[in-house]
Amino acid sequence: MAVVVALGAFLMTLFGGWVAQRVTDRRHLVLGLAGGLMLGVVGLDLLPEALEAAGDEVFGVPEALLLFAGGFLLAHAVERLLAVRRAGHGVTAGERVPQVGMTAAAAMVGHSLMDGIALGAAFQVGGGMGATVALAVITHDFADGFNTYTITSLYGNARRKALAMLAADAVAPLLGAASTLLFTLPEELLGGYLGFFGGALLYLAAAEILPEAHHDHPARSTLLCTVTGVAFIWLVVGLSGH
Repeated sequence: MAVVVALGAFLMTLFGGWVAQRVTDRRHLVLGLAGGLMLGVVGLDLLPEALEAAGDEVFGVPEALLLFAGGFLLAHAVERLLAVRRAGHGVTAGERVPQVGMTAAAAMVGHSLMDGIALGAAFQVGGGMGATVALAVITHDFADGFNTYTITSLYGNARRKALAMLAADAVAPLLGAASTLLFTLPEELLGGYLGFFGGALLYLAAAEILPEAHHDHPARSTLLCTVTGVAFIWLVVGLSGH
């Protein structure tokens, strides 16, 4: 089932890249909704499930929360390393270095691979958990496809390179989900991984997706889309019995 859903993520990533070539004025609404869905999944589903599965404490703090913080910090560190690389290339506001765009896109491909692994792991917990994580992954992969194409082309790379990175980003969650067919994660390890994944997902939502959504259009409609995304996940979680 996870591989079937990952196929949806594959198609959604390609769709995100296609939209990136055409969307102009409504991009902020799409990203606002994506950020809300991701925030809802992390706070209302991933974190509670991770805390339940990984119940041990380390120096008074649940393992899942430590890994949650670790995932957030790792995502932050990767972004900072990309910023340092940009500075190392002497990039100013008016300059674009193609290698930086390719590096950023490659990092997004790696994250999409982890999305697929998280999807397979969630279906090992149960169908309800798998469904909500699937929603997060598919929504996130739309944004990934959108941003992979955008950032590759934004930094001056040829269109064929942008399309190649988009294709790699689309295939990555399929490979990640398929890999989980070869192994079953122990419950405690699974809970830790979900906590770690939740931290990274929260960083992407809070530090990248939502700021980008409000960058050029700090509109109430964007905020409403974000709140709608969170509320929708609450509804999904309630109906699935989590």
